[in-house]
Amino acid sequence: MSKQNNHDIMTDCVFCKIIRGDIPTDMHYVSDRVVAFSDINPIAPVHILIIPVTHIASMNDITDDDAETIAELFFVAKKIAKEHGIAESGYKLLIRTGRDGGQEVPHVHLHIIGGAPLAEGICPCKSDDVE
Repeated sequence: MSKQNNHDIMTDCVFCKIIRGDIPTDMHYVSDRVVAFSDINPIAPVHILIIPVTHIASMNDITDDDAETIAELFFVAKKIAKEHGIAESGYKLLIRTGRDGGQEVPHVHLHIIGGAPLAEGICPCKSDDVE
């Protein structure tokens, strides 16, 4: 894997390890810019992560050079929704950014979640819920 768009490939990033094949997973989609695989802790019957091949820590780190990659994340989400039979019934797309946004892995990732009715579930934490 080469360096693209001035983003470094990280050796300790779990998603970079998946991309390199160091951590095996079933891929749902693979291209030069984007891969998609099942979430290890799914919250719905369909819960797939779509990530850039290059390491981009968060949405705050994208550049103009990343436009095609970020667009491909969304086109792949549409394709996966259709392939998994959730395009018509509906699904959610979610990108978390930063600690307050709930980002757990510092590598941009788009969740596609569906296959069941989904509640909103987004609200500010109570002060005693925050670590």
